[in-house]
Amino acid sequence: MIFKGQVAVVTGGATGIGRAIALKLADKGASVMIADINDEAAEKTAAEVKEISGKSSVFITDVTNLEACDGLATATAETLGPVDFLVNNAGIAGSSGWQSRSHSTEEDWKQTYQVNVIGMSNVTSAFRSQMTKRRGGRIVNLASIAGREGRPSLPHYSASKAAVISLTQSTALELARFNITVNAICPGLLWTPMWEQVGDRYAQDNPAFDGMSPREVFDTMVAERIPMQKEQTPEDVADTVAFFVSEDAKNITGQALNVDGGFFMR
Repeated sequence: MIFKGQVAVVTGGATGIGRAIALKLADKGASVMIADINDEAAEKTAAEVKEISGKSSVFITDVTNLEACDGLATATAETLGPVDFLVNNAGIAGSSGWQSRSHSTEEDWKQTYQVNVIGMSNVTSAFRSQMTKRRGGRIVNLASIAGREGRPSLPHYSASKAAVISLTQSTALELARFNITVNAICPGLLWTPMWEQVGDRYAQDNPAFDGMSPREVFDTMVAERIPMQKEQTPEDVADTVAFFVSEDAKNITGQALNVDGGFFMR
């Protein structure tokens, strides 16, 4: 898979899974726009991308703001060229301070849906005209195995990721006639800053995890619930993104692929 001369946009591309995706696409030759609200981390990742592929840019983007998303699309075209690959990775697990509570609030639901679902729709809408005019492109949305099955500790997050899977299918149907594929990835258990917060909630809500640190909760879940008994990594997800945007996946659309070591086999 060689992406030389192609342009990718990665939302939430400054850290974690987004950073791994940006570096993977750069390693295959793509120019990468890093879209994030964390300007310092975004600039750092863009510098790493430039060392690999030579071309990268940063646009500070709040995906919940449609005007900001339109600005991202314009800036991408002006600095790197029309988009070929759009990776909707930006996401949150709840409103500020949610990890310290034992239940979800209305604000958790609002902010999580605003970023994870409406934000994804905003970004896709902003780039739609670039892709449809060129009659081609790849869109990859980051969902989660939490979207496959509800979580009592994270109902707002699980519901938002289920909505991402449905949004992926709807968008795939809409854009198929323009030769644009739209797929989703459902990562399994990855040790990230977000999971440190998730681990606290699991420990609060499940007596089996009582007294465990977030990392101990995580390791226990990996050992007990993943058939392959190993955690997933941002690089695992990045490899799957690279496949979905490649010519090898040109006839795959509307799918949600689990990258979870066998956690869910459906």
